[in-house]
Amino acid sequence: MDPKIKELYARYRSGGLDRRTFLRKLTFMAGGVAAAVSWLSILEKNQLYAGIPAGDDPQLHTEFITYQGPKGEVRAYLARPLVEQKLPGVIVIHENRGLVPHILDVNRRMAREGFLALAPDALSPLGGTPEDDEDRGRTMMRELDREETVENFVAAVKYLDTHPLTNGKVGCTGFCWGGGMTNQVAVRAPELDAAVPYYGSQPDPEDVPNIKAGLMLHYAGEDERINSGIPAFEEALQKAGVEYQIFIYEGAQHAFNNDSNPGRYHKEAAELAWKRTIAFFREKLLEADAFSRPSTPPPRKGGSG
Repeated sequence: MDPKIKELYARYRSGGLDRRTFLRKLTFMAGGVAAAVSWLSILEKNQLYAGIPAGDDPQLHTEFITYQGPKGEVRAYLARPLVEQKLPGVIVIHENRGLVPHILDVNRRMAREGFLALAPDALSPLGGTPEDDEDRGRTMMRELDREETVENFVAAVKYLDTHPLTNGKVGCTGFCWGGGMTNQVAVRAPELDAAVPYYGSQPDPEDVPNIKAGLMLHYAGEDERINSGIPAFEEALQKAGVEYQIFIYEGAQHAFNNDSNPGRYHKEAAELAWKRTIAFFREKLLEADAFSRPSTPPPRKGGSG
């Protein structure tokens, strides 16, 4: 395949081109509509499985389950290591294309770190994330009822909090759209123990005093739209006495953790953020008295990654 076609697709995937412009350019480069359709099929299949190992990991038990949301069942992907002990629970919230293979893999990675990991499908009320069609999934995400969606993820906290295989501690992490949703879960779920949103939109400052969980906030240095909300969020966190850390990864773009998106993936930032995330979850979800001690508003921690 012509490297220029791969570069064009990477620009489209990273948001640099709208779909109509991308298809017009692809048709021109491929030499016709039929060739463009063929190349697009190959590109999307390669994208779907890029960097994603097989799900049949002998060290893990994985399955799709359903749990009860306020208005119906929510489908979710559950993964846990094969150990004879209770584990901390961690919710993994997907990006704006639904529960795609990349997030299934992230959920398995979380389980390999010693957590009972749950990745809910926000599109459950609409029939679930469509297979092999991320663009349709992205369109469907716009049709979701926001309030119901938030409550479905809050219900996931309750599901893990009372799950017989967990130790009663629950964390939440999410990416892009899921990062913003993680912030909303932190606002709405007082039983949440730790939250790690990746480049997520910030909650209303008036809602910040409701946060009881410790926060670790990851941001990309090259993400002006999301980063514009950091100052007001941090001011509200300090006023409310919420425990938090902020890390900004200079040179990284929005979605830098997504290793199935070569146009945005930043290996060094992703690996460092993941290392920090796992250490934070282990600190907050494995220490029995992590939230029994009085807390005082800490100074800003972290800084540039």
